[in-house]
Amino acid sequence: MEKRVFTSESVTEGHPDKMCDIISDAILDELLKGDPLSRVACEISTTTGIIIVMGEITSKAYVDIPKIIRNTVREIGYTGEMSGFNADTCGIITMVDEQSADIAMGVNMALEAKKSETDNNINREIGAGDQGMMFGYATDETDTYMPYPIALAHKLAKRLTEVRKNGTLKYLRPDGKTQVSVEYDDKNEPFRLEAVVISAQHTPEVSQEQIHNDIKKYVLEPVLPPAMVDEDTKIFINPTGRFVIGGPQGDSGLTGRKIIVDTYGGYARHGGGAFSGKDCTKVDRSAAYAARYIAKNIVVAKLARRCEVQLSYAIGVAQPTSIQIDTFGTGKISDTLLTEMVRKKFDLTPAGIIDMLDLQRPIYKQTAAYGHFGRNDLDLPWEKTDKVEMLRYEYEKNLTKTKEKGYA
Repeated sequence: MEKRVFTSESVTEGHPDKMCDIISDAILDELLKGDPLSRVACEISTTTGIIIVMGEITSKAYVDIPKIIRNTVREIGYTGEMSGFNADTCGIITMVDEQSADIAMGVNMALEAKKSETDNNINREIGAGDQGMMFGYATDETDTYMPYPIALAHKLAKRLTEVRKNGTLKYLRPDGKTQVSVEYDDKNEPFRLEAVVISAQHTPEVSQEQIHNDIKKYVLEPVLPPAMVDEDTKIFINPTGRFVIGGPQGDSGLTGRKIIVDTYGGYARHGGGAFSGKDCTKVDRSAAYAARYIAKNIVVAKLARRCEVQLSYAIGVAQPTSIQIDTFGTGKISDTLLTEMVRKKFDLTPAGIIDMLDLQRPIYKQTAAYGHFGRNDLDLPWEKTDKVEMLRYEYEKNLTKTKEKGYA
């Protein structure tokens, strides 16, 4: 039988694209501290010696954008000319305008409010900040309810940063990438590692032999489960033989370009836009969080082993244009009934999501690296499982109906 192998990758916070994500969310967080109702769409681009800030921001808060950027780049680790990029000397260009009046008129008052189809709660009247389709996913194959490949790739990337920042491997520089290929058995369970790739930026004087030995000892051995590694597992460490030039010096960076790293590593679908630098009226961020929240609670409630939730919106309209749930044949009840439960029990208007997940606060910079989902190391509202009992109760209520339809 032919192998089924799935691969996902992650990057460290010093990767130029990820650096842009972190800066975008650092600016967003500072704006939310001063004005929780800030409308923010902030994108960063970077290359050798320069950072460019672009986007549309409407806020009552004043923030020192260059200061935020320099502090963030310094935290990442780009200090001193030897790293190829310097937080203190890099150029910063800011090109920021207010939110488009045409977009604002739809966000400030949804189409339903204009037609008097909502109550008089002004916060309930906001419309979606964009059109698009958003996905959320959960699976029981890991304790974070994330696909195994991306979960392990993130652990390796985070460990790579830890051994750099805590001084264990002082010759490492901020840029790095990880990649994990996982073989699945005929029951769709991960059972071995096919390949692991680590690329770690380093100083020029260190030998490749030392890098190989140290990465194996301090990164791979503490993270890789021994039962998943066998004699046929392929390990690649800095396969080009040299990774001195990295970060913005080696490759330009742009906010949002690592969205597959941010979500499910390609294992589940992604729609809509990227996340970083966007306030929660932008449903391509907030609705993706809500979809993950719903999917995870469904799986934790044991109503399905795998669950994907799709939501879609029209700009300026509050109610979703569609809701779809797919449990890939693992559900205890039909996907149609699950969708009905979700539609009934979750307010998936932009205001409903903001209230449900308490999103108008500065919590986003911490999510910008190592994934927005499955973060047991952070206290993120969309990772909570506080809807499990409600979903189980609704399931029990519908049990008679589902038996009649042959799903239980």
